[in-house]
Amino acid sequence: MSPQTQNTGPAVNEYEREPVPAAAQKGWRSFLGMYAGEHTAGTEFVIGPLFVAHGVGAFDFFAGLILGNILAVLSWGLMTAPIATSKRMTLYYQLERICGYKMVSIYNVVNALMFCFLAGSMIAVSATAVGIPFNLTMPTLTTWLPTSVGWVLVVLLIGFLTTLVAIKGYNQVARFANVAAPWMILIFMAAALAILPELGVTRFSDFWAVANKVIWTGIPLEGVSKFSFWHVLFFAWFCNMAMHIGMSDLTILRYAKSWKYGFLSFSGMFIGHFIAWISSGILYAAFLQSSNFSTEFAPGPIAYGAAGVAGAVCVVVAGWSTANPTIYRAGLALQGVFPKMKTWKVTAWVGAVTTIAACFPALVMKLLDFVALYGLVLMPMGAVIFADFYLSPRYGITQEMAYNRNISFSYATFFTWLITLAVCLGLNLGFGIDIFFLGLPGWFIAVFTFLILSKTIYPKGKEALV
Repeated sequence: MSPQTQNTGPAVNEYEREPVPAAAQKGWRSFLGMYAGEHTAGTEFVIGPLFVAHGVGAFDFFAGLILGNILAVLSWGLMTAPIATSKRMTLYYQLERICGYKMVSIYNVVNALMFCFLAGSMIAVSATAVGIPFNLTMPTLTTWLPTSVGWVLVVLLIGFLTTLVAIKGYNQVARFANVAAPWMILIFMAAALAILPELGVTRFSDFWAVANKVIWTGIPLEGVSKFSFWHVLFFAWFCNMAMHIGMSDLTILRYAKSWKYGFLSFSGMFIGHFIAWISSGILYAAFLQSSNFSTEFAPGPIAYGAAGVAGAVCVVVAGWSTANPTIYRAGLALQGVFPKMKTWKVTAWVGAVTTIAACFPALVMKLLDFVALYGLVLMPMGAVIFADFYLSPRYGITQEMAYNRNISFSYATFFTWLITLAVCLGLNLGFGIDIFFLGLPGWFIAVFTFLILSKTIYPKGKEALV
């Protein structure tokens, strides 16, 4: 839960279009708990096992995970937080001042669609647990289409309930997610520790040998691509690319009393991602052993096999607690595009799109690729904010161009976005560079393109050329 949602009631001022005043700023405890809670979620039940399925070696996994998470924490602490605590504006309003409100409307639609697909994958994760007593046919690593009518019905039910709660009670759900997070991480850890003896770990000294031979073996499952150290490092760093270098967490960190609070993201990276990905990978390895390397990929049965009903319930809660606020956020993003439509109607439409998407298990099976794509698509706007804040004055470019020069649609920003994504697509298709590795060169391309186009299209002291 973000700090700004901790107080409820009609009188709450969210400071959507003004800097957060000193009286409303929050202490470090708010951010420590928020990051730990937000990054212990349904996605962790999918990401950890997928690294096992892609044949990451034990050393590559742990080394990549440690270094990647450190880089992610540094990105929050050194890039996002200083801008957030200096400007103290939401991402959307900061972008509007740079790009213009018409440009931000396009960004909001894209952002909302990405949120829909992410929430849909989490509804599908919950469905794998809810479907256990009904003996549903579970999806496999190569399943793209719905597996049965029963699967669709379960997804529709979960989607309906999730959307209903998003419409009626987001604040209560956000509180519940924070309460549930410590319990979920304990279930992760307890289940993994309980299953280790079945894999051959009877004492601490056995772990590394078993990790190499049984869990992170370096051999991918049949029909699955091979991942290396670099895949783990860049995914751990950029799985939240939209939040740090994509600057989405400006909205959260604008409430921080100090820019140093950005480093508190370590609680999410090393309590959430690090522990949860290791634990869920161990659970999946045990499932593979017991099922004779079945290609079935369903977090619900995997957790149920290790921790019984508590494991299955944990999957339901983790998926639900992630999908619910994500649907809410998608509705909020679209509310800015359709201001005359009531919020509950926007959220209902978002929930419908999300639920339909959740019927397709490919969202879960390709979650690593989708998360990387999500960050990549939104990253150029974060690079624009960075360049505007740090570099525009140095190169004679008007800061917050749209606000200061009364521009409703910044062509410099729009073409920066398109050119960056086009170059990244070219690197992927033409040179075979994996999507996981495109965020880093893409960020530099976006920064340089924005500076060149801003200088050319909107020269200082002259009327804009467009």
